[in-house]
Formats: sequence, C-alpha cells, structure tokens
Amino acid sequence: MSGKRIWNRILVGSAWVICLGGLVALMSFIEIKKAEVVCKGIKVYIPGNQYFIDRQEVDNILHTTSHTLEGRRLQNINIHELENQLKANPFVEFAKVYTDMDGMIKVEIIQRQPILRIINRFDQDFYVDQHGLKMPLSNNFTARVVVANGYIDELFANRVDTLHTKLAASLYQTAGYIRKDSLWDAQVAQIYVNQAREIELIPRVGNQKILLGNADSLDVKFRNLKAFYTQALPKVGWDKYKALNVKYTNQVIGIKNEDSKTDTTRKKSNPVKTDTTTKLNNDTSQIKQQ
Repeated sequence: MSGKRIWNRILVGSAWVICLGGLVALMSFIEIKKAEVVCKGIKVYIPGNQYFIDRQEVDNILHTTSHTLEGRRLQNINIHELENQLKANPFVEFAKVYTDMDGMIKVEIIQRQPILRIINRFDQDFYVDQHGLKMPLSNNFTARVVVANGYIDELFANRVDTLHTKLAASLYQTAGYIRKDSLWDAQVAQIYVNQAREIELIPRVGNQKILLGNADSLDVKFRNLKAFYTQALPKVGWDKYKALNVKYTNQVIGIKNEDSKTDTTRKKSNPVKTDTTTKLNNDTSQIKQQ
C-alpha cells in the first residue's frame, strides 16, 4: 500500500510539473507573438449622450492623425502613457487603454458629468460635476444643467479642482438634490445667490421666488414647499405671493404681492409623530389674509 501511494504522488507531481511547463511555454509563445504584432488601428468607445470630448479630440491627444501609432509594434507603444494623456483632459473622468492580439488599440473613456453651472460674481463660468469637482466649459457641448449665479465668491483656475467655499458646497448639494427629484428638476429653472449669500430658487411655474437659505435639511424644506404648492396655493391663487420662504424647517412663509405682508404656515407642535404634509394640511386652512 505504501508503495502505491508513493507512485501516485510521483505521478501527480509529474503531471503538475508538465502542466506548469506547458503553461510557461504557452505564455512565452504568446509574448513572442505579441512582440511581432503591429498596431493596425484604434477603436474608441465613449458611452453616454454627452459630447465634451469626441473621437477627433481623442485622435489629437493620442497623435493618431499623424500616424505615429499605426504600423508600430505594440510592445514599443507605452499604453500607460496614452492613458495618462487622456486622463489629463479636464472632461475625462476615467480612461483605459489596452491592446488585443489582432493589433488593435482599444480606448474606453468615461466623461465627467456636470450637475451644476456656476457664474460667479467675477463673471467666471464653470461646471461642477457629480463628484463636486469644478471643470471648464466646452466649445463642443453645452450641458443642460441648472445654472447658479449672483453673489458667488467661488473662484475658478481653469482646471479640475475641488470646491473651496461653504456656499459653493451648498450650491452643489442643492443642485444634486434637485437633479435626483423629477418634480424639482422640472420646476427649478435657476439658482440665485442674493447679497446676503443666501440661496434663492427661481421656478419655471409661478412668479414667486423661493428663499431656501442654505442646503441644510433639504428633505424637510422641499417637502414643506411641496405641501404648500399642493395645499395652500390652489386655495389662494398662484399670484398671491411674490416670495416663499422655506429657510426655517418648521414653517413656510408666504410674502404677499399686494402689500408685502407675510402669511405664515406653521406646523402644530404635537408630540405625536405625523406626516409633515398632514401637519401643513391642517394649518393651511388657517392662513389669515392680511
């Protein structure tokens, strides 16, 4: 029995050695063949419906228009350097370059996705992408995103950069919230920063501006605003107020058009937890006409 076990171990070990040797030989053969392969062309894949960067610009970055890559052996092409050249473009978030055995260089590019456009008080104009990074405008494509302007101090150095002011961070947070909600994405036409550095929203429907204040408690503020839209305004009319103040999380203040007096819709103080919309519904029927 012991002799058979020894022979079995020898056979298994020999099989592993043979397999390993074959694998090494195969890898060596592949490397030799790869060294002989020349670049036959470049395939570029840019998903999405934004066109900050197109195939022509990719060709210019990789110098393909001068035919410096086609015809060269793949082993003599620095793939990592090509990736770094693409990543240096301010509109590129991710770039991957690789080759196949057919001699093709394949390029995959993910573009930055802006969610906000800022025009600061110095007339500098730039985007903020979904990760909160500043990026320049493009000559090729204009993104359809909400625009913020007014007394904004955030500067732009014409390169990809982080946000440096608390106000800019609040604008980014507000734009992100609006973008994710189909109702507010359709309703909010513009963001304005007033002289007090408070955020105002300019709606598409209705003439009243919406004083948001800052980006704190956005869920509560927009929920209260929605309740005011659906419960109060249909009763008193859309032209009743010139401004709606949702700065304070426990109330919506309507500033009337006629004499600039204010109406306040307050939540009732109740220890029992109830839905915010229900509270506002109970209160809107008690709006006093001043």
